[in-house]
Amino acid sequence: MWFFARDPVRDFPFELIPEPPEGGLPGPWALHRGRKKATGSPVSIFVYDVKPGAEEQTQVAKAAFKRFKTLRHPNILAYIDGLETEKCLHVVTEAVTPLGIYLKARVEAGGLKELEISWGLHQIVKALSFLVNDCSLIHNNVCMAAVFVDRAGEWKLGGLDYMYSAQGNGGGPPRKGIPELEQYDPPELADSSGRVVREKWSADMWRLGCLIWEVFNGPLPRAAALRNPGKIPKTLVPHYCELVGANPKVRPNPARFLQNCRAPGGFMSNRFVETNLFLEEIQIKEPAEKQKFFQELSKSLDAFPEDFCRHKVLPQLLTAFEFGNAGAVVLTPLFKVGKFLSAEEYQQKIIPVVVKMFSSTDRAMRIRLLQQMEQFIQYLDEPTVNTQIFPHVVHGFLDTNPAIREQTVKSMLLLAPKLNEANLNVELMKHFARLQAKDEQGPIRCNTTVCLGKIGSYLSASTRHRVLTSAFSRATRDPFAPSRVAGVLGFAATHNLYSMNDCAQKILPVLCGLTVDPEKSVRDQAFKAIRSFLSKLESVSEDPTQLEEVEKDVHAASSPGMGGAAASWAGWAVTGVSSLTSKLIRSHPTTAPTETNIPQRPTPEVPAPAPTPVPATPTTSGHWETQEEDKDTAEDSSTADRWDDEDWGSLEQEAESVLAQQDDWSTGGQVSRASQVSNSDHKSSKSPESDWSSWEAEGSWEQGWQEPSSQEPPPDGTRLASEYNWGGPESSDKGDPFATLSARPSTQPRPDSWGEDNWEGLETDSRQVKAELARKKREERRREMEAKRAERKVAKGPMKLGARKLD
Repeated sequence: MWFFARDPVRDFPFELIPEPPEGGLPGPWALHRGRKKATGSPVSIFVYDVKPGAEEQTQVAKAAFKRFKTLRHPNILAYIDGLETEKCLHVVTEAVTPLGIYLKARVEAGGLKELEISWGLHQIVKALSFLVNDCSLIHNNVCMAAVFVDRAGEWKLGGLDYMYSAQGNGGGPPRKGIPELEQYDPPELADSSGRVVREKWSADMWRLGCLIWEVFNGPLPRAAALRNPGKIPKTLVPHYCELVGANPKVRPNPARFLQNCRAPGGFMSNRFVETNLFLEEIQIKEPAEKQKFFQELSKSLDAFPEDFCRHKVLPQLLTAFEFGNAGAVVLTPLFKVGKFLSAEEYQQKIIPVVVKMFSSTDRAMRIRLLQQMEQFIQYLDEPTVNTQIFPHVVHGFLDTNPAIREQTVKSMLLLAPKLNEANLNVELMKHFARLQAKDEQGPIRCNTTVCLGKIGSYLSASTRHRVLTSAFSRATRDPFAPSRVAGVLGFAATHNLYSMNDCAQKILPVLCGLTVDPEKSVRDQAFKAIRSFLSKLESVSEDPTQLEEVEKDVHAASSPGMGGAAASWAGWAVTGVSSLTSKLIRSHPTTAPTETNIPQRPTPEVPAPAPTPVPATPTTSGHWETQEEDKDTAEDSSTADRWDDEDWGSLEQEAESVLAQQDDWSTGGQVSRASQVSNSDHKSSKSPESDWSSWEAEGSWEQGWQEPSSQEPPPDGTRLASEYNWGGPESSDKGDPFATLSARPSTQPRPDSWGEDNWEGLETDSRQVKAELARKKREERRREMEAKRAERKVAKGPMKLGARKLD
């Protein structure tokens, strides 16, 4: 029987990548790129081939092999595995690149920042300090060829071939015999008399000075060149001069050298070094320190190297969220670092964390996720959105905090294209119907209408036919003027989704009623929309063959491409109304205005009786009003129990800071309600246009609904615009014939309430009688309030709009 000897190289769990070795190593070792056979993970393999007649070099290589296995330090090249045979030595380490090659590549790519060099030198000096002070070892080979860089940009000290003990054990320093390495030896080594007094670290610190010179100036031609610092930064020059001084006794200990460079104003005193030092000790930091660190980290990431962010900051962020309870503070830096990742890396590292975050009950985390959804939505697949994210997001529709409800509505613009039939056409429409009818915040009702118009193309044909006309018609009867404008613009932006019969019989009657709206902005948009719809009807009337082309999208299936026309009509409502909503919410933090009662001005002298709440829509057999009412109430209650105890002060401060930085939006074509009442000279200069593109350009929502910023403090006896009675028949300074018209009552019966069973059905006779009685009560109430306001005006004179009365 024959026995064959096993090949240890073939059985080695690591293999060399078949390519030439990397250069830059003047010693006996050759550096190869390699990988682990089982996983394919990259490694570096140092190979020494045993040659006959080179016993001295072989002994040096074996000594280095032993040092690699026994020395463990974060700043020393990390040993993974090794192989020793009669023919070769293999040392497997983490994947690294020689410093010389790394610097050359960075120079070609635009140069290496001083921040990176400062941290790199810090690591090398720290490694020397560990060897000298903790291990009593002299490295004896500090030079460019002994320094390596890993994928995160971290500098590692290698080249352990000529290391020896500082205590004299094992003899003196080994002979190098390589001129390229001997040029870094200090001058005192040439003195064989032994009379020179020196410290054990003196020789290594001289070589450190040579390394610093080469990093900034390139390869060292001769020792005399060290006298000229060249491109070495001025903050580092004094400390560099100490290293290359002729007297070895005055060369500082590595620990003292670090301390000097870390002094205020020193070369290593910067945000990058401080961040790295904190990350190295993050496991022992207090929770408060971690929170502060992550809050400030985002500001610094732009100045940090990309590789450092990907391979060092990102793992710490993921660990802090997974095990450190860091919470919402890690979101901003996490998504900022995520921009440096490929799509595959993003799926593997970021998405699992995002999915887990959505299930959190931390309100601050939820709202920040919604605000930053645009940064990661493209990496989410449809099954993940429908099964793991959307079920958690919809809880935001029922949240008691208006900021979360508003952000949840806006997030639907990004989620809608990925939602399935049930979530989009049933679940989402149920929540939109409830928000538009019952939400106490006008801007949220407005944004719900805007969002519906922008996602209309994704709805199924049956849902579009049942929902859009009813929803936009309801919006035109909202007491909040921007919501009425949103209804008009919603009709116009989705004009291709309506049949000619619907345009003539359902939409135009609604728009015509808005031509006498008290608000000029509403009237202007209504006239534009009417002209556009009439032009469309007229063109079909002149040429009936166009009917099929005009109605091609009416019964078409939902298509992402159909949303292109509506993509720009209301962009402002998702970006601009956010601050307006927050401002209105902060102005009335404890007030709960109802949908059907336009808020009245408070009267200090004669308090007005509390208005009688009237339902936003009459009771119907609709899905959300009858069958789901008890369920919604229960969900509201449970949501409040979970989240009401959270602190939202920081979010309010953020909203205020955003408001403080905004420009004066009052110059836009679409101005706020307060701006239109106060500006008596405002007139529309736009000529009627019948084509849709010009309508979208003129009626662009991006012109803003922001309230104009006040440049002067309000005079005594005035109130804010948000406290003004927008729906009352008070006199106006404008010479506008419509100013004395009363607002369209929002409490009239709405036959188009959003329900599953009857979206557009007519009211029964009994409901009409009830609605008539309710209307009479409201009329009586309105007359009483008008009489009281008239009495106050006679006594105190007219009040200025947009200012608060000062007591």
